[in-house]
Amino acid sequence: MSTHEQLAQRYIALWNETDPAARRRGVEALWSEDARYVDPLGDAQGHDAIDATIAAAQEQFRGFEFRLSGPVDGHHDLARFTWELGPAGAEAPIAGFDVAVTGGDGRLRSVLGFLDRVPAGSAA
Repeated sequence: MSTHEQLAQRYIALWNETDPAARRRGVEALWSEDARYVDPLGDAQGHDAIDATIAAAQEQFRGFEFRLSGPVDGHHDLARFTWELGPAGAEAPIAGFDVAVTGGDGRLRSVLGFLDRVPAGSAA
């Protein structure tokens, strides 16, 4: 498994981590202190804001899980991957892709998120 694949798997696992203390430890381990996450619905910078963004997504989509939905592509300090969000074992109504940029220490410096499939009338 490549470094880019490992990074994407850790990232997705963090979005599924519902224990607040474990999630916060994961954010601090995976993201640089000044990291930025941005998607069509928000812009979060720093550990506190990123942790809050993940918690808010979990609250909004209770019972859903994130999962990788295709191969991870990467080079240098960049990785891109597609993901889905939906109930375990069922078709996912939400899908997108992210582009992740790492720093010299291998932690995330930024993630740019895009939504490809969102149900009509959804707040997602």
